[in-house]
Amino acid sequence: MAAITGNSSNIDPRSGFCKANSTFYSKRKPIPLPSNESLDVTTFISSRAHHGKIAFIDAATGRRLTFSDVWRAVDAVSTSLFTDFGIRKGHVILLLSPNSIYFPIVCLAVMSLGAIITTTNPLNTAREIAKQISDSKPVLAFTIPELIPKLADSNLPIVLLSSDLVPVGSTSNKLRIVTSIEEMMKKESSQAGSRVRERVYQDDTATLLYSSGTTGASKGVVSSHRNLIAMVQTVSNRFKLDEGNQTFICTVPMFHIYGLVAFATGLIASGSTVVILSKFEMGEMLTAIQKFSATYLPLVPPILVALVNNAEIIRKKYDLRSLHSVLSGGAPLSKEVIEGFSEKYPGVTILQGYGLTESTGIGASTDSAEESRRYGTAGLLSPSMEAKIVDPESGEALSFNRTSELWLKGPSIMKGYFFNEEATASTLDSDGWLRTGDLCYIDEDGFIFVVDRLKELIKYKGYQVPPAELEALLLTHPEISDAAVIPFPDKDVGQFPMAYVVRKSGSTLSESGVMDFIAKQVAPYKRIRRVAFISSIPKNPSGKILRKDLIKLAVSKM
Repeated sequence: MAAITGNSSNIDPRSGFCKANSTFYSKRKPIPLPSNESLDVTTFISSRAHHGKIAFIDAATGRRLTFSDVWRAVDAVSTSLFTDFGIRKGHVILLLSPNSIYFPIVCLAVMSLGAIITTTNPLNTAREIAKQISDSKPVLAFTIPELIPKLADSNLPIVLLSSDLVPVGSTSNKLRIVTSIEEMMKKESSQAGSRVRERVYQDDTATLLYSSGTTGASKGVVSSHRNLIAMVQTVSNRFKLDEGNQTFICTVPMFHIYGLVAFATGLIASGSTVVILSKFEMGEMLTAIQKFSATYLPLVPPILVALVNNAEIIRKKYDLRSLHSVLSGGAPLSKEVIEGFSEKYPGVTILQGYGLTESTGIGASTDSAEESRRYGTAGLLSPSMEAKIVDPESGEALSFNRTSELWLKGPSIMKGYFFNEEATASTLDSDGWLRTGDLCYIDEDGFIFVVDRLKELIKYKGYQVPPAELEALLLTHPEISDAAVIPFPDKDVGQFPMAYVVRKSGSTLSESGVMDFIAKQVAPYKRIRRVAFISSIPKNPSGKILRKDLIKLAVSKM
């Protein structure tokens, strides 16, 4: 049982529920956190002792970076940022890149200065990226040559994560390519110079990741060095990584909270090796497991389903005997999927996790095969995490086996939303409780079950798509008078966006016309993949779209 505040005699040891304050406490051992207030996450990670040798491997080229290579590169890049580009504490740096061995180096170097890293999805359109730049106001961008056109109108100085294709110093089309990461990594770090840098505190901002909001406006989630340090400790303790070196395959995007906190920062603290795939491709992932004797495979549910469905072919073609655990996040796995996987890959344990960008990717997890057999659960509360199940109407905190909104509190909960006091106040209460927007219950053994979302995000292959953003775009079409977007269930991708459209009088707009109109303006994962025309959109008296009615209508016609 975790160290519990208040009178522990009020705590039910089985569920972790305290009757005195209607709070659930984590049953896991609390994580140790450093007491030194003046500490950045990069220094914290680099100072942790371990026996690892190889930090990162590029799956495509086989290029390896040892831990000493990584820390030399981080030191050189941070020195270059400080001395050559005047980057200081509080400056925001944009990182627009697929997964690469340079990704962690940039993140760790930026954060070591007390500067702030903001990442964005390489699939996003120039319009979507421009919106994030306008909000976060970065002073410098790191990107790859292929993605330069998406920054063409930003007027930002650009550092290339490659020395190929575009000559350094090019200024065509308003682009200002100032150097490459390879050049920065050659920088000699002067010990004296590193002492002059500003003091960074645990409470200072480290990352600014953008989370899809229910209102359609993507919000910048402000996470502190303390949030990330808590995450590092949770990750290391969860997998007992200090007991021996492990090899993880990084299939999930590093710009996302899951990828950033685990693969670009957390795992290297304990000497683990991360094999990086620049993008997900099933054959490349399986080849990498075999080639690098990977022990852990993090993934999202659709990939796990594909592994089950293609198990016979996979086993004939690949040697996966090194693999002992798969880590699934994004949505709870069904009993059929868990049992199917366990039957076809008997030596591999399924571990599940639940978290949000706002909780630095942490919230609950199953940490053993036995815990994962509690079918449908998101797991037990993460170490040092507290939870409440709160009725949104009355504000009453409920006991176990009662369904309502999950609230979380702990050392990894964000500071708030970037320059958005209204959104912060509606998500974080004055005592630091995060309203997750998920309808959940906690059973008598302390396991969390996610029932539905109060938030209306569509989960497409682990990506989050806010319906309101697509609805706003649909309403700009000259032949559309009203529209609603709902999640449509799909066994391969989880859910995809479906649009209900009210055409203006006399319009002959087709389904493909609607889909093409949106496809030109958004990233591929946000595309509308099904359209139905309707005479009017059902709404409540206050004008809110009755999405549940539309979902029922759509599903009834399947």
